[in-house]
Amino acid sequence: MLTALVDDRQAVLPELDTGDPASAAIARDFTCATLTEWDAQDHTFDAQLIISELVTNAMRHVGGRIGVYLLRDGSRLACAVTDSGSSLPVVGAEDCFAESGRGLQLVQAMSSAWGCMLDHGRGKLVWVVLAP
Repeated sequence: MLTALVDDRQAVLPELDTGDPASAAIARDFTCATLTEWDAQDHTFDAQLIISELVTNAMRHVGGRIGVYLLRDGSRLACAVTDSGSSLPVVGAEDCFAESGRGLQLVQAMSSAWGCMLDHGRGKLVWVVLAP
């Protein structure tokens, strides 16, 4: 099992393996356990869905190692996923008949803000803020 670092404002799951099919489930469980510990269960469903989407995107499009970060400030929650990729995520065009490609539309609709930052050749961080 991975070692998670958790205190009262931040939690880090440092190295999920994109080759492990259980990585998205591990990230969801980590999110649920952390928010339960923080007594912030009102964010659990949205945060699990968002983390699952971001981890799945990293698994599908990048490979390598993934980090999951949760930060809280009062009633706001920031979720972030890091990977080694250098391409920015792109919100796909709306297509009600598409079998995939709606994940970032969902992230955008559920969050109060989201974005991505490149880390000069070391990968990227995709972040999402959830407000109450």
